[in-house]
Amino acid sequence: MSEHLLVEREEGLLTLRLNRLHKKNALTRAMYSGMAEVLDQADRDASVRAVLITGGETCFTSGNDVADFIQAPPAGLNSEVFQFMRALFEFSKPVVAAVSGPAVGIGTTLLLHCDLVYVSREASLKMPFVNLGLCPEYGSSLILPRLLGHARAAELLLLGQGFTGEQAAAWGIANQALADGAATLAKAREMALRFQQLAPSAVTDSKRLMRAPGREELRRVIEEEGALFGQRLRSPEAIEALTAFMQRRPADFSQFG
Repeated sequence: MSEHLLVEREEGLLTLRLNRLHKKNALTRAMYSGMAEVLDQADRDASVRAVLITGGETCFTSGNDVADFIQAPPAGLNSEVFQFMRALFEFSKPVVAAVSGPAVGIGTTLLLHCDLVYVSREASLKMPFVNLGLCPEYGSSLILPRLLGHARAAELLLLGQGFTGEQAAAWGIANQALADGAATLAKAREMALRFQQLAPSAVTDSKRLMRAPGREELRRVIEEEGALFGQRLRSPEAIEALTAFMQRRPADFSQFG
């Protein structure tokens, strides 16, 4: 498993902590693969009642590590990032997220597949796919318009507009916005530990019933988004955007029509 992931166990709670703060917890292929492995094992482990995903008190994740992404872009539904997406999508037990600081790209879209989400008020969430010449992923093009309405979803997905933890809670993306990172992590842990006192099969059956409507449609959309995302990674627009990012300059899309 990646050295940039920490796994902690406490009273039936498994905490998966992103641990690459010097890179703002940017996600590498090894981290995706490791997270998928942890989730798959936790789903089979009867002693695990819930999983808490966090990046700590100051940063959730800045999204994909662009250098790692450019070196080996995801190819097909068996790539490391899709292994993680599939593991979280199929996970049968409750998943709780504690979000502080930046939550960029998949750092936001993965929250749509968690059961309970707690954010710090100053958290900074953003899905800048179009800014990188890419398209929405992980079912966000289906989930967000239904959750927020088309107009607000268009601001987030077509303009790549960011939003705060307070807005995430107000819009139903998160359960609650807390004062700071410490309070957020404490609240998420408190709620996740509650599952230790509940009947485990009743909880998993209830989650399955809640997720069942539209599940196959969502699975199909995730796969369609993934295929298009892979194509767009090879597009001139994405090459320009990612090159500009690495060169720390604004992307120039004026040549594209």
